[in-house]
Amino acid sequence: MVIKNGKILLFEQNGFVPRDIRIENGKIVEISDHLEGKENEDVYDAEGSYVTPGLIDAHSHICISEESNGDMGDDCCDYSGALTPELEVLDGLYPFDRAVADCVHAGVTTACIAPGSDGVVGGIASVIRLKGTVADDMVISRKAAMKCSVGENPKTAKHGFASRMGVAYQLRKCLEDARDYKHQKETAISSGNYFRKDIGMENMLLVLDKQIPVHMHAHRSDDICTAIRIAREYDIDMVLIHCTDGIPIADYLEEQPYPIVVGPTMSPRSKLETRDKTFATAGILSQKGLKVCLCSDHDVIHAAYLPVYAAMAARYGMEELEALKAITINPAEVLRIADRKGSIAVGKDADLVVWSGYPLEFSSYVKEVFLEGEARGGQEAVSLHELYDVHGIEMSKVLR
Repeated sequence: MVIKNGKILLFEQNGFVPRDIRIENGKIVEISDHLEGKENEDVYDAEGSYVTPGLIDAHSHICISEESNGDMGDDCCDYSGALTPELEVLDGLYPFDRAVADCVHAGVTTACIAPGSDGVVGGIASVIRLKGTVADDMVISRKAAMKCSVGENPKTAKHGFASRMGVAYQLRKCLEDARDYKHQKETAISSGNYFRKDIGMENMLLVLDKQIPVHMHAHRSDDICTAIRIAREYDIDMVLIHCTDGIPIADYLEEQPYPIVVGPTMSPRSKLETRDKTFATAGILSQKGLKVCLCSDHDVIHAAYLPVYAAMAARYGMEELEALKAITINPAEVLRIADRKGSIAVGKDADLVVWSGYPLEFSSYVKEVFLEGEARGGQEAVSLHELYDVHGIEMSKVLR
């Protein structure tokens, strides 16, 4: 297939440029000023349209906090304890979440799905494509990060402590337990003795060995600093999730190596630690040279409106190209999937969104979405038929 005559977002060109794109077997195989369609090759005419990579939600609970399903569809948090590194979000994913169709039609093709934030250590987050009927087939990166939390949520979740000091201690305790577990494991293996693996501690070893980062829920400035303090103490990789109160400590954050995922911003200031929430945060932190992503925190706010959040960040001072990066290449790099997702380049997955106009303009809409080369349709009203079509299921089979 060839997409012709569109204005293509190429980051190496610092914006949109006229290019044609050839897709084969779900991959981008050629990008050129002019491509002729081969015999029997489909051609999509993108004349007058803008083309971006598929959008990536850097932090979401779609498919695990299901739209319209109430408590029965909410598997975000497990209240069996403050420390549950043994849990995996994959085991709670429901591919038929009603929100998936809306997101795909709006250009969101990939998301990092994390456990909720009421536990201090909540479990393993996964990166998925928003396509498929079986959770395992949706996975791009099964063990993408360890979800951890500081601040109000774990403090008030009734885990047996009621202070920020207690939250920090629990996090350190889990890391110390992992260090001890590592020593015991190495000692047993070196001596040839039997060693019984612990699932949670095995997951924590991925953190200690920097195979995966911690995704740290932190809103208020003091909680952000606590997260940084502990990450430095244990020399672990970390991504700061939310960073709502990041402006007062922007100079301090500038000195740190940690990427930042800002959001959800288009929602009420529903608790004390989010009372200073503003769309200006992403731009101010970006101008400090930090790698900034934007997120929906779906279902706090809907992931389908991810380009609106980018447009609002630009309205409040973020450079427009940086705002586009914050929902494409930046999350791809932070989630360690940039070899496949996040930009339009030869060899990458053909996740492409065709826009009627400039993507950050409010009046622009999605005309077509290609998810790994498959056309999924644009941003129209999503009926029940379209919901199942997103998953490649014929409606006649559903209604039998």
